[in-house]
Amino acid sequence: MLQSKAFGTSVQVKGWVRTRRGNKKVGFIALNDGSTIKNVQIVVNMEDLGEESLKPITTGACICVNGVLTESPGQGQDAEIQAREIHLYGAADPLTYPLQKKGHSLEFLREIAHLRPRTNTFGAVFRIRHHMAIAIHRFFHERGFYYFHTPIITTSDCEGAGQMFQVTTLNLYDLKKDKSGSIDYADDFFGRQAGLTVSGQLEGELAAMALGAIYTFGPTFRAENSNTPRHLAEFWMVEPEVAFNEIEDNMQLAEDFIKYCLRCALDNCRDDIEFLNNMFDKELLGRLNFVLEQDFIRLTYTEGIRILEEAVAGGHTFEFPVFWGSDLAAEHERYLVEDHFKCPVILTDYPKEIKSFYMKQNDDGKTVRAMDVLFPKIGEIIGGSQREEDYAKLSERAQEMDVPLKDIWWYLDTRRFGTAPHSGFGLGFERLLLFVTGMTNIRDVIPFPRAPHNAEF
Repeated sequence: MLQSKAFGTSVQVKGWVRTRRGNKKVGFIALNDGSTIKNVQIVVNMEDLGEESLKPITTGACICVNGVLTESPGQGQDAEIQAREIHLYGAADPLTYPLQKKGHSLEFLREIAHLRPRTNTFGAVFRIRHHMAIAIHRFFHERGFYYFHTPIITTSDCEGAGQMFQVTTLNLYDLKKDKSGSIDYADDFFGRQAGLTVSGQLEGELAAMALGAIYTFGPTFRAENSNTPRHLAEFWMVEPEVAFNEIEDNMQLAEDFIKYCLRCALDNCRDDIEFLNNMFDKELLGRLNFVLEQDFIRLTYTEGIRILEEAVAGGHTFEFPVFWGSDLAAEHERYLVEDHFKCPVILTDYPKEIKSFYMKQNDDGKTVRAMDVLFPKIGEIIGGSQREEDYAKLSERAQEMDVPLKDIWWYLDTRRFGTAPHSGFGLGFERLLLFVTGMTNIRDVIPFPRAPHNAEF
């Protein structure tokens, strides 16, 4: 409608009133239907429609307008609609409707998450979220991957961190216990302790050993009591797994994937990104284009530690200590990306003590073929590895890390029956959206955030 040049034709538009202004002779309504950041201007001849009939049409009201598309004399718009008839679907009491024509803090909008999609900011964020989800599916489909659905309810804790939400039908007020005092799950729905998945990776690996190249894209859950701008209890993960890929193939896949998504964002969400650039982050557009234009630097964890130690020796201060064997904090990752290399970095070959049991061990006996993709302003955006395909090494490492073999017998079986080199990674979808939108709090890129003491809506 906004780009149509069919001036003089009759049109019908439906949407929500953003603002209304005017005088006794003429009124102007800014109408938005959610399809774009831009509003269409409705021009109302007050003598034709009557001032009284327009009183309920206030900010937030939902209306249908029949009128004529005309060329607009105003700046910033090519077309407007001369209203001939307005039908009110639903009024919004101006005394109680919380989204009035004024600035609202993001903190306040989180308290009214049922209404915040109507704002310019969250309309833009959620349209971008849609296009990024479509881009993810398109990227993998075009490359011959199969979309594989892994379970949401599971008995395996992929990361071994014990941060799963439990799923049970037991009466929590009358729990049956065994002689040792532990809860008896024999009468539970699944007959054993179960929880919400923290990752679809282990099941995804099984599929890769049959279909060759698969990806998962679905909700994951972690009961981590971290009330920070970077953590959610419910979030979406993208996890490809590819048979016969080694670590170098995995790194290239991650770089190609990220660049494809950013290119799709710029191609399909330009107006929304420009709005967010102007409103929240003046460097957003430049940063997106910069990442697209750069080859990602690849270096080992050991080399990264050396660079960080040299920075400390030169006077740079970090909140957390730097030493070989330490798990890098976001400040360390961002220093490598933003200060030292000034481009995205893929860090590889981490100490095995700080990584998961399933990562392939290097010949040095100290490191594993892990990889993390580090981005400006975000830090780690992708984590992955080449998976250990050797049955003896995998089972030994699992025992070293106190992962019960009886719980992962099915996972170990793939190393007994036709094992093969394979690799994969995980991308937190909301982390990607933080980068694409320039938002600074992860709760602002998901419609209904779940965090400690927050499960409203």
